[in-house]
Amino acid sequence: MTPALMQASDLLEKAFSAIAYCQIKDKQKLFSLLEKVRSKLDKRSSELPHEALVRDITGIQNSIEKSIKKCDQRKKLIPRVIPYPPSLPISSKASEIQTLLSSNQTLIVAGDTGSGKTTQLPKICLNAGFGIAGLIGHTQPRRLAAISVANRISEELDLGGRGGVAHQVRFADTSDNESFLKLMTDGILLAEIAND
Repeated sequence: MTPALMQASDLLEKAFSAIAYCQIKDKQKLFSLLEKVRSKLDKRSSELPHEALVRDITGIQNSIEKSIKKCDQRKKLIPRVIPYPPSLPISSKASEIQTLLSSNQTLIVAGDTGSGKTTQLPKICLNAGFGIAGLIGHTQPRRLAAISVANRISEELDLGGRGGVAHQVRFADTSDNESFLKLMTDGILLAEIAND
């Protein structure tokens, strides 16, 4: 392999490694693009110019960097210390739930009404590292409930109007690229699943 092709191969491997730090929604697309470049690189003969390959890889690297930057912006918005009100029963189980979230794909949490599930589970998800590479979705059956829960969680996180916690109901969507938690009605979630 010529030095030029080795350079392209090294760039490609660095790009593959960087995908791990991208947003979840970008990972598959970026991985597929890099796989196409890898197949071109594997088929090349040493006499052919490598500039097009390097240009392709550089373009994908730019997309990877943008995705990583979005993750970094979200991470900066999430408070380093997330408080749990000691008066809520779920607060005493927060670390146990966080551990279970990190090691299980599906987790069912059951508790009495008023135990803090609605407001504290999203915060436990944040502590477990969710919300940086992807959006935490939280459903409520009614529009007013979705809006009021979003406001309550935002107050408890003491975000000071910086965003991060958004809501989407039938005619209003406050989410943006910096949102790490989105409250929505069940209907909105079903519509997003159908379109995603």
